[in-house]
Amino acid sequence: MISDRPAGPDDRSPASPRTDEAPFPAAPSHDFTVRRRTLIALLVAAIVLPCVYVATMAWNDLRTREADATDVTLRTVRVAEEHALKVFDMNDALDTRIVDGVQDLDDEGIRLNEAQIHEKLDAIGGGYPQVAAVSIFGRDGDLLASSRYSPPPPVSILTRDDFVGIRAGRMIDHVSRVMQGQVSGEIVFNTGVARHDAQGQFDGLVSVALRPAYFGTFYRELLGADSPMALGLVRSDGAILAFEPPPPAAQARAGGPGITAGSPFASALAGGKDAGVVHMRSQLLDDKVILAYRRVGAYPVYVTCAYRSSAIWAAWYRHLSVLIISMFTPSIALWCVIWLSLRRLAAEEEAWERWQAEASMRRSIESAYRQSRKMEALGNLVGSVAHDFNNLLMIVSANVQIARRRGAAAFERELSAIERALKSGQSLTRQLLGVARKQPLRNETIHAGRWLPASRELLRASLGAKVSLVVDVDESVWPVNVDVAEFELALINLAVNARDAMPNGGRFTVRARNIAFRPGEGFPLDGEFVHVSLEDSGVGMSPDVLARAFEPLYTTKPKGMGTGLGLPQVFAFCERSGGLAAIDSAIGAGTSVHLYLPRAAAAPAVAHEPAPREDSVAPPHGLRVLLVEDNDEVAAGTEALLQMMGHHVTCANDAVSALALVKAGHVAAANDDDATPFAHFDLVLSDIHMPGEMNGIDLAEALQNCEPTLPVILVTGYAEELERARHVDVRVLSKPFDIALLEKLLEAIQRDLQTRARRERDATL
Repeated sequence: MISDRPAGPDDRSPASPRTDEAPFPAAPSHDFTVRRRTLIALLVAAIVLPCVYVATMAWNDLRTREADATDVTLRTVRVAEEHALKVFDMNDALDTRIVDGVQDLDDEGIRLNEAQIHEKLDAIGGGYPQVAAVSIFGRDGDLLASSRYSPPPPVSILTRDDFVGIRAGRMIDHVSRVMQGQVSGEIVFNTGVARHDAQGQFDGLVSVALRPAYFGTFYRELLGADSPMALGLVRSDGAILAFEPPPPAAQARAGGPGITAGSPFASALAGGKDAGVVHMRSQLLDDKVILAYRRVGAYPVYVTCAYRSSAIWAAWYRHLSVLIISMFTPSIALWCVIWLSLRRLAAEEEAWERWQAEASMRRSIESAYRQSRKMEALGNLVGSVAHDFNNLLMIVSANVQIARRRGAAAFERELSAIERALKSGQSLTRQLLGVARKQPLRNETIHAGRWLPASRELLRASLGAKVSLVVDVDESVWPVNVDVAEFELALINLAVNARDAMPNGGRFTVRARNIAFRPGEGFPLDGEFVHVSLEDSGVGMSPDVLARAFEPLYTTKPKGMGTGLGLPQVFAFCERSGGLAAIDSAIGAGTSVHLYLPRAAAAPAVAHEPAPREDSVAPPHGLRVLLVEDNDEVAAGTEALLQMMGHHVTCANDAVSALALVKAGHVAAANDDDATPFAHFDLVLSDIHMPGEMNGIDLAEALQNCEPTLPVILVTGYAEELERARHVDVRVLSKPFDIALLEKLLEAIQRDLQTRARRERDATL
């Protein structure tokens, strides 16, 4: 292999001495010591100082969050205390009003006037959402009158705690524990006031039943959603009257749970404190809490507000995480810099050589990038021309087939000439699309060590009789994943170029070996590759020609002998396969082309015998085909050809109208047993590249949603569209497609429809 690139500084091997520059001076040992001590001191400071700062900030943040939580609980409990005070004051006023109203009546008098008293009680307590019932009890605990029932049911509370306590004069029992109503079954707690006769003796009581749920609703609205706080209403003996969120124990049994004996809050209640803040573990919330409490006026009731410590810690952890990341990220970067600095003290010469290699690689990558940009610009232009040329070839090919099928025997010679021109045009279009990176690839895994020797006849036919062929390939060469047709075309292009470079004969050598590149070796790619080299002993290339060898449409051959697409096709094929192509050449020393193809991850697939076809019971009928094509001439030719094959064709100019036809035909076929033959389609044949808001792939996806069993064949000439179409469950043909291949696909669809119809008929029978 001979290169025409002049030797330069980058061509020196890493081991060769530098003769044009003086070696790096050695640094004094004490200089290294001072720098090392300085770096170590910086490293210690970079570790200790951020840790001290983070610890201090974290401690202050935790204390601040606890203080804020305490302040929130104090403000919230004050609001709840004012609300509870208003409720209890109102209940006290109701009790006093009722007591005054029945002051002159004994138990018998109340029973005699029960109907009028019931109406008054209902008028007094019925308008308050917190009041469940207002009741009057006699001295023996019997229910005399109630706001809910008239006449009242026979109920006695003679042994109930609040009745016994009020009769005995205990203040705490003026507010009862939570209980279940004896008549209504509703969960309530009662506020009661004693009735006395003219001699001042106990003559019964007036009781107002309050709903704990009313307090729970108010507390829920006060706290809001996802609040870390909990509100409660507690008797001075620790019995819980209302709590939000409701604890499982309170939901499970009437009477409700109580404050845990021995807890800081229980101790505060026992000491008779009116307000305060305690830190404790709540059994109801199963968490440590900051608990603020306040007594409701002179009533034996307290309002509590608990702030969960877990919420404080969770917010603190989040803030601490941000603080640690923000502090230690630059510290870690500083540690890495210091470590790298220490490493550089002992490896300056190695770093210099590495920098030289990286600079060389950078120049190579920049050159490849410029070439890629130039190829992309030319490819877009060439691809647009090739796409329009494809449509023209489709029109000519369809009309030639129509002429043949109509029996134009007198023009057989002319039709054959047109078909030969079509094949040449298709080959040229394939080359153009390949150079433009728009030729659809059909990659498959092949065993390169066996496939290359099997291509001898193909290469000999391309080289001619004057050139000898040498194939030096071992079977141990790795498999590669490539488009076999593109690979064959690349070999043919290189063989033809070699033949033209050796007009008087010569030798063409094909070699293949396994090679691996590691990062940093100066090669633009890294990984495992199969290196295929093709060498000729021809006249070689000048430096100017070599620099433009892969440029599309550039050729040095005489007019009519070259298109300038051979080597660009080779370059595009290797690049799209994930590899690289390179050329070494010099005048009089021949040319070597190197193909680097990435190693395939999987082994080549084993070929299987095709499954035998089922014999058709009857000849297949013509298909009802929906043809979607925006080019009128292509559509006309394809429609005529399909009709000559015996199929019924309906045309649509875009995907939107095609989808509307399918949906309308589906509805018509479902509602009308005598629908026309075109009410439902057997096949949709659509181009992919079309104007409008939907292309062919969008149409296929929409059809799969509304008609999953409807076969779809898509036609395209663009590789990027073909790659996307392969992810959709449809058949795909690349332009310009072979009419015989389309005919085979249609026959297969006819057989599938016939088989499906036979199965449905057998299932019906």
